[in-house]
Amino acid sequence: MAFRALIFDFDGLLMDTETTLIDSWRHEWRRHGLELDETGFFAEHGGDMSEQRYAALARAAGPGFDRLESHARRTAYREVVHAGLGLTAGMPAWLDEAERRGLRLAVASSSAREWVAGNLARTGDLGRFEVLACGDEVAAHKPDPAVYHLALERLGLRGADAVAFEDSPHGVTAAQAAGLRCVAIPNPFTAPDRYAHADLLLSSAADLGLAGVLAAVRAPERQSAES
Repeated sequence: MAFRALIFDFDGLLMDTETTLIDSWRHEWRRHGLELDETGFFAEHGGDMSEQRYAALARAAGPGFDRLESHARRTAYREVVHAGLGLTAGMPAWLDEAERRGLRLAVASSSAREWVAGNLARTGDLGRFEVLACGDEVAAHKPDPAVYHLALERLGLRGADAVAFEDSPHGVTAAQAAGLRCVAIPNPFTAPDRYAHADLLLSSAADLGLAGVLAAVRAPERQSAES
């Protein structure tokens, strides 16, 4: 059976917001004369880690740390570096081809709807997606499959009818737990060898046209197209 829909993660997959995120935290630590320890910066689950990150900075900065001031400064910096961010390499071509093929498009993200919709609207891509399923609409974050179940429910499809695209190992786990085949494009902060469970591994959406991707994930064996 041919696939009927494609479901994309957002942060790190459709848009490289994770690079701007860690950059904003590096910048804020340096404002205090400190260097961010990036070990474990990205959690093994979806969801917001801001409070834990501010707590770590407060401990390092010591007395006088102003959390509200720090947050305002960091987010203002991130907005500046984020303003020119577009879709990741190869992604516009995939979306164009999906539309030509009549495939339905959805997003399944652990981030809040306002963040996902706002960024896609800024780049003019929001209208491409029939469905958004977001982290503030479900009780549990990836690797729990709840957000993928929500996306499928809104599409009115089964897991076998769609292909998921993810940049994190826990995202791949979530998609497969919802019954989807999953293509992984590792983010720059996670070792590629952690994606052995993905149905297809690419280094970029520019590596392979969408027709090749869909043909590869239909095959029974799991494959790697990473160079």
